[in-house]
Amino acid sequence: MSIDCDLLIRNGTLYDGSGGPPFRGDLAVNGQTIAAIGPLTAVRGRVELDVDGLAVAPGFINMLSWANRSLIEDGCSQSDIRQGVTLEVMGEGSSMGPLNPTMKRQLRERQGDIKYDIEWTTLGEYLEHLVRRGVSCNVASFVGATTVRIHEIGYTDRPPTPAELERMRQLVREAMAEGALGVASSLIYAPACYAGTDELIALCQVAAECDGLYISHLRSESNRLLEAADELIRIARETPIRSEIYHLKVAGRPNWPKLEPLIRKIEAARAEGLAITADMYNYAAAGTGLDAAMPPWVQEGGLEAWVQRLRDPAVRQRVKREMAAPADTWENFYVAAGSPERIVLAGFKSDRLKPLTGLTLAEVAARRGTSPEEAAMDLVAEDQGRVDAIYFIMSEDNVRRQLKLPWVSFGSDEGSFAPAGVFLLSNPHPRAYGNVARLLGRYVREEKLIPLEAAIHRLSALPAANLKLDRRGALKPGFFADIVVFDPAAIQDHATFAQPQQYATGVREVFVNGVRVLKDGEHTGAKPGQVVRGPGWRRPAAG
Repeated sequence: MSIDCDLLIRNGTLYDGSGGPPFRGDLAVNGQTIAAIGPLTAVRGRVELDVDGLAVAPGFINMLSWANRSLIEDGCSQSDIRQGVTLEVMGEGSSMGPLNPTMKRQLRERQGDIKYDIEWTTLGEYLEHLVRRGVSCNVASFVGATTVRIHEIGYTDRPPTPAELERMRQLVREAMAEGALGVASSLIYAPACYAGTDELIALCQVAAECDGLYISHLRSESNRLLEAADELIRIARETPIRSEIYHLKVAGRPNWPKLEPLIRKIEAARAEGLAITADMYNYAAAGTGLDAAMPPWVQEGGLEAWVQRLRDPAVRQRVKREMAAPADTWENFYVAAGSPERIVLAGFKSDRLKPLTGLTLAEVAARRGTSPEEAAMDLVAEDQGRVDAIYFIMSEDNVRRQLKLPWVSFGSDEGSFAPAGVFLLSNPHPRAYGNVARLLGRYVREEKLIPLEAAIHRLSALPAANLKLDRRGALKPGFFADIVVFDPAAIQDHATFAQPQQYATGVREVFVNGVRVLKDGEHTGAKPGQVVRGPGWRRPAAG
């Protein structure tokens, strides 16, 4: 019997990523790419799978991934691969390059449970480093606006000089040529929040020359949410550049009614012709650090300066007052949470502090006999780091409303882990193990908020188009064979805030670039992941 292809998937319910209705058919793969789709009864494959009753879809794209360190520790990307994620898109404001010698030193000194050598300088070199080490998923990244700012200015609260700004623009230009997807900002955090709109436009102009995307954690997701959206729209219009809002949300109960005005604002900009999209995670709690609970001025100069200031009694009193007061000049997640009982401590660097993982800030303060504000300051100083935390600040009704928006894709805003080794030393947000499965199980199958074909489109072809990816995000002949086979009746998340390190179930098979990385729900150990590059990539000259 002659062999016609490397892999033949038979009798699947095919969702091609377009958002159209599924169809029953077969799919053939040769090498890294899809060879044919349709009734392929006469075709024979080296490996044949009968997937009758199962969904076959393009591999899912994680639009906001923090797997940049977890993939160094373990390239298997288990928690995401087991949900069908085949591409991790990194770089929310901070990217793993370009680095100068000072940044490399600081990166080494501030490492937590995951220890690694820094064998790269540029962003492109970092991505290639991952692939050389071996990763099961594909990897891509934005260049961080914060990263190029630190590269030239450090952690100082001031605008760049013309010469510094031009060097920042050149760093963006070089990153785009290496394959960066565009420029990313995260404007609630220091030192990112020190950047003015004009500075961001100047960087975006370079990315726009390569048809890159501007993607932003808005300057506010709470009291000044609508004004922050206006800033992104201004950048999109004046640059001009395609733009996306990271993890669309409204933080703090008093602000929850702002979602509808925000949606109207974005849809008016889209109707004007601006290419503006968003992504989201499927939970009503945010995961970040205690830096989001303290004013930016105390963090100026970087971690060491921040910790030093927190030892000054007068500074502590001022920080305590400002933490407890609503603010329009900075993003105060401490107030947005409404209570320290709604702030859960999720990760520490210090072994001495790790037993506090999973406790609320209120519980730690009570144990120590201090106020919650003082406890937060003490923890940062003792841990010599921002301390990972989960803030319960969003509305479940708003999450459901956002899920129905056709221009919203999905990102976990987390790493990709396994319930083993150093990953067990901290508690990730459950979205690390369940973001996609929660969407497809709870919101699609159980609550029927959107059709399955629409959810798959927004997990694949929509983000691929927004990122201008080459031959990714769809089941089409000639496209890369990033494929997920799952049971729509069984896919389910199991991770909770109390027990987050639990794999999702229901995904049967995953192929990355034609290689089987998940077989019958178990990881094969294969690491065929590649660097996925943006539209500005220039292939290095031979020799």
